[in-house]
Amino acid sequence: MSLVDYAIAARKRVPVWSGLRWQPGLWLAWTVIILAVLAALFPALFTAYSPVEGIAGAQRLSPQAGHWLGTDQLGRDLYARIVYGASHSLSAALAAVAMGLIIGTLTGVVAGALAGRVESVLMRLVDVLLSIPSLLLSLTVIILLGFGTVNAAIAVGVASVASFARLSRGEVVRIRHTDYVEAARGSGGTFLAVLWRHILPNSLTAVLAFATLQFGQAILALSTLSFLGYGTPPPVPEWGLLIAEGRNYLSTAWWLTTFPGVVVVVVVLAVNRISRQFSGGRA
Repeated sequence: MSLVDYAIAARKRVPVWSGLRWQPGLWLAWTVIILAVLAALFPALFTAYSPVEGIAGAQRLSPQAGHWLGTDQLGRDLYARIVYGASHSLSAALAAVAMGLIIGTLTGVVAGALAGRVESVLMRLVDVLLSIPSLLLSLTVIILLGFGTVNAAIAVGVASVASFARLSRGEVVRIRHTDYVEAARGSGGTFLAVLWRHILPNSLTAVLAFATLQFGQAILALSTLSFLGYGTPPPVPEWGLLIAEGRNYLSTAWWLTTFPGVVVVVVVLAVNRISRQFSGGRA
């Protein structure tokens, strides 16, 4: 195989939309994500109720006409709170993933490209972070920074840096030793030119696919922090906080925890399915 063939093979990726018409599960996943994004961007299009103002005499109504998912203990429409909660949950998850992606990928690329002592020092730091359970690390960070949506996103982002760094470093090392990269160096390419034109484009595909998967994990992590009382404070309608607020009414108002929990599970499963498609998986 010639060097040109190696380059073509290394750059070849399975198209994201390949075989989409034969995968109803993937269509359903994209539909869920599109609806969640639209709810986050334009919540008023989905409901006319306020997410924070209760209705007098409408406390803990079961699902019915006018209140599709019932109301909570203060008479607030649960469907409206879930819809408006999409903006808080998804935006925080996006910020957390962006933080982990940028810092972690930069760390991994520097370690994989420079090698030597730089790689040894950086990867030992990554090993230390990986040895700490992600939830414990997130709780430590958020206790140091204080409660709130932004601080919760930072905490989850910090916990994901090590995973991005390890993956990106491995991809850079793998690509760095391929024949077409060696040929580029032998042809007079500078270190930065080879890194930018050959190593990064071929190593970031797996990292971006992992970022999609990590988005679902970030939603779960943020919901966990809010459930434990370390994340978004009330009365903000964040999905994890909605589950936490309804746990005291499980015997009399099961819908307060069931419906927000179902939404979290469905969105995370949809994100995971799309991540499989980005990584070239098949249903």
